Amino acid sequence: MENETKLSIYRAARTIKRKDNTLYNALRSIYEDSIFVGEISQLWPQLPLVANLRCGLWYNPKFHSTCYFKSTDGHTNNWSFNTSRLNFHIALLAGQKGGCIIVDSTRRGKRFPDSMSKTIPIWTCVLNRSIFNYLNTFSNADASLVKQDSNIGCNSHDWDCSLHLPLWVSETEKAAIEDRLEGWTKDLETSGADIAILASCLKKPLRPLWISQKTVIWINEVPDYDSWDFTPIILVSASSTSGVTQHRTTSEFSWNYIPGAGDDEESWARGLSPNLFWNHAYDLISTGPDVCNQKVADIVEKDRVYRARRGQDAPQITVKPSISESSPCLDPLLCSDLSNITISSSDEERGIFWLGSTNLALGSSQIAAECSSNVDCVLNCDQWPISVHHQEAEAYLHLPIVLTLQNQILQKGEHFLYVVTTGKILVYAFVWLS
Repeated sequence: MENETKLSIYRAARTIKRKDNTLYNALRSIYEDSIFVGEISQLWPQLPLVANLRCGLWYNPKFHSTCYFKSTDGHTNNWSFNTSRLNFHIALLAGQKGGCIIVDSTRRGKRFPDSMSKTIPIWTCVLNRSIFNYLNTFSNADASLVKQDSNIGCNSHDWDCSLHLPLWVSETEKAAIEDRLEGWTKDLETSGADIAILASCLKKPLRPLWISQKTVIWINEVPDYDSWDFTPIILVSASSTSGVTQHRTTSEFSWNYIPGAGDDEESWARGLSPNLFWNHAYDLISTGPDVCNQKVADIVEKDRVYRARRGQDAPQITVKPSISESSPCLDPLLCSDLSNITISSSDEERGIFWLGSTNLALGSSQIAAECSSNVDCVLNCDQWPISVHHQEAEAYLHLPIVLTLQNQILQKGEHFLYVVTTGKILVYAFVWLS
């Protein structure tokens, strides 16, 4: 009995979470957070806006560049400086522009993701130490050249090599990270990275700054980034950090705010990409939650067809349906286990194989032409058209599927046709079966 109670509570919690984490809630939360990101970027409009992949890419319609700093490299007792993700282009970009703004987000419970709290601070420190060592070596080789050559950033004695972490990182953790800095610096110097180019580009050492929605900024006292004695890497955490679910209401709709909604896009985006979202943002947000899923499906499919017709990679998007216990499933195909469905046929319908009572059948493409008079609609997704004799011309549609590299290997398989009925409409569609 106790186990059943715990299981019921768990299922109830999962149901509530699914209800809160709807597609519209995620997109609306991203849209609201993007307003904050836009406001921060306008404080220093000369600094390039950079998205930390992949979550950060959702929070602005246009970024100057992207970077890839993993939160796992900053997890406690798992700190790392990965030479396979040097993000050198970001250091060079910051040197050329005088700094940059990096955007990311995180789920409820943290103000900043670990990528911003520790991974990027470690990165800036290791790069600074490598430049410091290079300047020292260069200075010892020719001290006068260091003073005369304007391409060299600063004298090594003025170069800050300290580890700058946010205040919420404990002193114990900071000390543990500092113990590893020398080894990481040697890893960078032996990796083959061109420290000379970095030293010539950066006039001031790199240093992270942190801004979230709780940061207080006096608009009339925003400092000029040129006035700082370092090259700022401004880390913007896009989402609000409230620990409770925020139910928000507008004049038209109500919705639940999701912190870090852009994270783990495979679990909620239904094939929608940041670029597609921002191309249709106003339409998706303004039409509300009731039709959001269908609009996204239409947008994703139109984009897939557009790319497929141009020979680009355009895989089919499969969305796993969310089935709630409180909402009985009306579609037997979705509720049933397809592996247990019985396949049957009859002499009168030879060549058509029905899947249980789901009104779903398999058959060859020739069957569509022969049986078209007995169906209400024919959808032919084969590469080649077929001759169909139907009372209504609009009841036949040829929509060929363009094969991608992933499914070209199925060309040697048999051609089958599946039949779906919803009410009085029968839809025939061509698929490849290996």
